Amino acid sequence: MSKENSTPDARFARGLARAFAGAVLFGLPLLMTMEMWSLGFGMPAWKLALLLALFFPFLVVLSWHAGFEPTFSWRDDVVDALVAYAVGFVAAALVLWLLGELRPGMSMRELVGKVSLQAVPASIGALLSQSQLGERDASQATRGGVATYWSELFIMVVGALFLAFNLAPTEEMVLIAVKLSSLAVCGLMLASLVAMHVLTYAAAFRGRPDDHRTASGVSVLLRFSVVGYALAFAVSAYMLWTFGRLDGLALAPALQATAVLGFPAAIGAAAARLIL
Repeated sequence: MSKENSTPDARFARGLARAFAGAVLFGLPLLMTMEMWSLGFGMPAWKLALLLALFFPFLVVLSWHAGFEPTFSWRDDVVDALVAYAVGFVAAALVLWLLGELRPGMSMRELVGKVSLQAVPASIGALLSQSQLGERDASQATRGGVATYWSELFIMVVGALFLAFNLAPTEEMVLIAVKLSSLAVCGLMLASLVAMHVLTYAAAFRGRPDDHRTASGVSVLLRFSVVGYALAFAVSAYMLWTFGRLDGLALAPALQATAVLGFPAAIGAAAARLIL
């Protein structure tokens, strides 16, 4: 059956299958991470609920940018986000069951907590499956048409969130921060900003907006790279706090740990701007 003659149901079924593949592909690193297995039921229930409550509007906006099927209204995007999270939930449950992490006799709190937490990155993969695994359509690169300043910043947040989500549960972020001096942490923050600017704007890779060729270097640096790094830093802080990695830390060590996670988060933000 040709693409032109396919029915809406067939297109939706293909999108759903693609979403499931994206959910597994994007979620697999965390689905096989021991820290995430314990955090699903070990983290406070209110923190998990807050994460899910804040994450759903994020999914809705992401659906508007790059959902797994075309949408034409915010109501469609809400439905798209619900479907994506449902796909992520099912994919996470299936993989965790295959890995032996969902077993008979577990409490409902443990079962739901494990799967709900793992469904967050999996649902991002479900929504990004169209842009990364499907047939590319330039008119759908940004669902609202021409990319705006705010949409570019949002795409950066997507990349920062995805990498921060993968690394924040691990103990290495705090362990690395403890080993670094204050001067080294400042150097890491500067390196993060420079890497983000070079990768996205200075090296002229694919994905660089046309207006950056005419805007001044200082303007692009301040409006995109500096603001983008600030967003990556904020995302890193929230992820570390959510997973309890900042518990008991004074302000200085907490900022150091956030700066360490901010490095891969900034790279993720830059990569997302190029890819999405």
